[in-house]
Amino acid sequence: MLGQDSAIDVYRQALPIILVSLVAGLFSGTLLGTEAMREGIESVPGILLLLPAFLATRGGVYGSLGARLSSGLHQGLIDPHFEWNDRLRNAIVASFCNGMIVSVFIAVLSWGVLLVLGREANLLELLIVLIVAALLSAFAMLGVLLTVIFKGYRRGLDPDNVIGPVVTTVGDVFGVVFLLIGISVAGVVL
Repeated sequence: MLGQDSAIDVYRQALPIILVSLVAGLFSGTLLGTEAMREGIESVPGILLLLPAFLATRGGVYGSLGARLSSGLHQGLIDPHFEWNDRLRNAIVASFCNGMIVSVFIAVLSWGVLLVLGREANLLELLIVLIVAALLSAFAMLGVLLTVIFKGYRRGLDPDNVIGPVVTTVGDVFGVVFLLIGISVAGVVL
């Protein structure tokens, strides 16, 4: 990836990803309207409160990782052929830890807000839901992110042009699905 992309190049690379993101975003919204999700929302007080924060942090945490890896590829610090090294491993571990820690923080903060508002809340339930969802979304996000960045780069795509929409879309779609799985796990455990 030498030189600078023209506006047409950026548009050509980003438009297909943005269109896929649009369709996937509509799918994610459809998932929110399913009977299973409505039941989950009703059964776990605080899910609607923490949902936007959880989804936003997937994009934030893994978007930062995407930017870090993209910069490393452009600067020649990371080999375009996926190879485990300290730089890559440290970036992935830091993002994973950030995602997990932020998810626990979201659960605790949501629980606190619910208590202040005089609403019923179960901290353990919120923690189980978010830890399960964060763990599953981390594996999904990392898999998609690493694949898109390294394969795209080798095929001539600038990761800077595509990784933002990919990360936010994957975070939204998988985040909603994995929250639902987390609700189910919490229901079984508690």
